[in-house]
Amino acid sequence: MTLKFTLAAEPDFEDREAGRLLFAGPVDFVKGVVAMPGLPPADRLEVCFAGRSNVGKSSLINALTGRKSLARASNTPGRTQEINYFALGEERYLVDLPGYGYAEAPVAIVAKWQALLRSYLAGRQTLRRAFVLIDTRHGVKAVDEEILTLLDRSAVTFQVVMTKADKVLAAERDANIAQVQAALAKHVAAYPEIVVTSSEKGDGIETLRAIIATLE
Repeated sequence: MTLKFTLAAEPDFEDREAGRLLFAGPVDFVKGVVAMPGLPPADRLEVCFAGRSNVGKSSLINALTGRKSLARASNTPGRTQEINYFALGEERYLVDLPGYGYAEAPVAIVAKWQALLRSYLAGRQTLRRAFVLIDTRHGVKAVDEEILTLLDRSAVTFQVVMTKADKVLAAERDANIAQVQAALAKHVAAYPEIVVTSSEKGDGIETLRAIIATLE
């Protein structure tokens, strides 16, 4: 059976309020991790964010948390090679994975990061969902397919979050959403709802907060 990939609906009041309360509370940087032994204790549910360079990951995390500079984008491609942990109160970890798809990054650094990513995805029992960011201007690219396939193999449920939806005209946005929907049909670990967001306009932010707050 082929799943139909729909756009996530607006959350109801209860779920929206759960998301608001979670992200209105303390959000603190915990640590940057470069090897599996450095991971914090697996004592709470966590979600991770993955995305290729310039997809708007830092902007999305900052919009979710309401902090302008909680997550910082590196000006140098491939510079940030840590798994960054943030605590959402005492209930959740929000995990910012290093950007992928950097042509400029040294081969050895890319290989090290890929090995760490595989270990993290395969071995983190408290990871409930990976959010894979896809630029609405471009849709799914070959480099995105690599991370989606890795998530399939790691049996980690992932949900696509489309970013920068305000940067394209409606017809192009709809065409690229359809392209993403078709691409996801090939991936067994894909969650069948897509969240369309704009960090600048705030579109989809309440929906994504509610999803994170209500995961079990």
